[in-house]
Amino acid sequence: MEFLTHNLAPIMFAGLICFLLLGFPVAFSLGACGMFFAFIGVELGVLPEALLQALPLRIYGIMQNDTLLAIPFFTLMGLILERSGMAEDLLDTVGQLFGPVRGGVALAVIFVGALLAATTGVVAASVISMGLISLPIMMRYGYDRRIASGVIAASGTLAQIIPPSLVLIILADQLGRSVGDMYKGAFIPGLMLTGFYALFIIALAIFKPHMVPALPPEARTLRDDNGKSGMPSLLVLTVLCVGASIYVGQHMADLHTWWTGEAVEKVALDETIVVSMCFGVALAFIAASFNRITRLGLLSKVAERVTFVLIPPLLLIFLVLGTIFLGVATPTEGGAMGALGAMVMAMLRGRLNMALLRQALMSTTKLSCFVLFILIGATMFGLTFQGVDGPLWVEHLLAGLPGGQLGFLIVVNVMVFFLAFFLDFFELSFIIVPLLAPVADKLGIDLVWFGVLLAVNMQTSFMHPPFGFALFFLRSVAPTKAYVDKVTKKMVEPVTTMQIYAGAIPFLVIQLVMVALIIIFPGIVSSGLDEKVEYDLDKVRLEMEASMPPAMDFEDPSLNMPGGAAPADAAAPDAPAADAPAADAAGSDNDALKAMQEALEREGKKE
Repeated sequence: MEFLTHNLAPIMFAGLICFLLLGFPVAFSLGACGMFFAFIGVELGVLPEALLQALPLRIYGIMQNDTLLAIPFFTLMGLILERSGMAEDLLDTVGQLFGPVRGGVALAVIFVGALLAATTGVVAASVISMGLISLPIMMRYGYDRRIASGVIAASGTLAQIIPPSLVLIILADQLGRSVGDMYKGAFIPGLMLTGFYALFIIALAIFKPHMVPALPPEARTLRDDNGKSGMPSLLVLTVLCVGASIYVGQHMADLHTWWTGEAVEKVALDETIVVSMCFGVALAFIAASFNRITRLGLLSKVAERVTFVLIPPLLLIFLVLGTIFLGVATPTEGGAMGALGAMVMAMLRGRLNMALLRQALMSTTKLSCFVLFILIGATMFGLTFQGVDGPLWVEHLLAGLPGGQLGFLIVVNVMVFFLAFFLDFFELSFIIVPLLAPVADKLGIDLVWFGVLLAVNMQTSFMHPPFGFALFFLRSVAPTKAYVDKVTKKMVEPVTTMQIYAGAIPFLVIQLVMVALIIIFPGIVSSGLDEKVEYDLDKVRLEMEASMPPAMDFEDPSLNMPGGAAPADAAAPDAPAADAPAADAAGSDNDALKAMQEALEREGKKE
C-alpha cells in the first residue's frame, strides 16, 4: 500500500497507456482512467473528495471556452471549400503553369497544398482533394509512385502548421496562450517547410530527372487562342505585382503612420507580409479585371485565368489570417468570416446546395464532438493527475535532465516523435502537452515558441508509417488495381501501400530537420511575434509621484482654542497625532506604487 500511495502518479500514467493499448476510444479511456484512479486515491487518502467537486465546473468551463469555437468554423470552411471545386481549379491551372518544367506537377501540388492549408486548415480535405486530382496525372506521365505519393501526403500535412490550423488552436488552449500569437509564430516555419519541400523536388529534377518528368507538349492545354503560351504577359504582371508588394512592405511603417496619424517606427513581420501580399494580389485583380472589361488585350488569357483562379483562395486567406494578424478580428471571428466566405464562393460557383451543406454540417458536428469528448476525458484525467501530484512527478522527471533547456527539448521532442507513432495530434495535445507546459514554463521557455515547436513535431504523426493518417487518406483514394488510363489508353499499374510508406520517409526527414532548425534558431518563430513591451518601473514611479497631489496639511485642533494660542505643554503630546495622517497617506501611496509595480511586472511576463 505504501508503494502504491507514493507512486500513484506514474502508475496512473502507465494505466492510461494500458487503456489505450487495449483499443478503447481515447475519450473514454481518459475519463475511465481518471475516475478509476480518483476512487483509488480517495480510498488511500491521497486525493481529497472535495477536489472532485471541481469537475462539473471544469466541464462547464470547456463549454464556455470561446477559443474552441474556432474549431467548427474552420472545419466547416475547409469542408465547403473541398466540395466547391476550388482545389480542382487550382491544381489544374497551377499544374499546367509549372508543367513544362521537370517536377512541375509536384511543385504545383506543394504550392496548392500551401494555399489549401491557408484556407481549409484540414489535413484530410487537402490530401484527399490532391490525391483524387493530381495522383492520376502524375501516374499518367511517368512520375515515380513513391515521390508522387509522398509529395501529396506531405503537402496535405502543411494544413497542420500553416494557419489557420486546428492543432494550433488546441495547443493555444492547452498552453494558455493566444491563438493569434500561435498563428503568428507558425507563419514563417510553415513557409519554410513549404520551401524545403520545393527544394527537394528541384533537387530531384536536377539529379534524378526520370523520377519527376515534365508534362509532354500534348498535355499542356493552357494556351492562348493563337497557340502561344502567354507566359511573357503573366511574367510581366507577376514582376509588377511582386515589385509593388516589396515596395509596400518596405514602407509599411510609413503607411501605418499615414493611416493612424501617429508615428510608427516598426510593424510586425507577419502583418507586413500579409498586407503587402494582399496589395500585390489586389493590383493583379484590378489589372486583369480592367483588361477583361475593356478588351484591350494587354494581358493574355493565361494571365487572366491564373489571376482569377488564384484570387478566391488568396482573398479568403486575407479574410481569415489578414484580419487576425491586423488585430481586426479574433481567431473565432476570423473563422466565422472564413466559413461565410467559403459558402459565398461555393454559391458563386453554383456548387452550394442543401445536400452539400448538410454533409458539411454533419462532418463538422462529428469532428467538433470528437474534440470536445476527448477534452472532457482529458479534463477528468488531468484533475485526478493533479490531485495525486502528477505534475510534480513529471517536473522532477524532466527538470533534472542534463543540459537544462536543451536537454529538456531534445528528450521531449524524441518522446513526442515516438508517441506520434500511436497517437494523433488531438490525443498528444490533450494528454502530453498539459504535462509538459508547466515544466517548460519553469525552465524559462516561451510557451508560444514551445507550442509551435510541438506543432511541427506532431505534424510527423500524419506521416508515420504505418499509422500516419495522411497515408491512410491517400491510400483511400489511390488506385489499388491496374486500370486503363482515359487519356493515354495505356494500362497503369496501381500504387502499393509500401510505395506510399516509402514516399513519406524523405518528407518525414525534412519535417525533423525543421524541428532541429527551430531549436537551433529560435528566431524562426519569435521573429514573427510582436515585440515584448518593456516597462521602465523607475520612470513609472517618478511619473506617478509627480502626478500625485501634494500632501494635505492637518491643523492642530489646539490652535483653534479661544485666545488663538495653544498651551506650551500641549505642543509635544499633539505632535505625533498630527503626523499620523501624513504617515498613513504616505503608506497608502507606497502601497499603490508597489501594487502598480507588481501589476506591470505581471503584464511584462504575459507579453
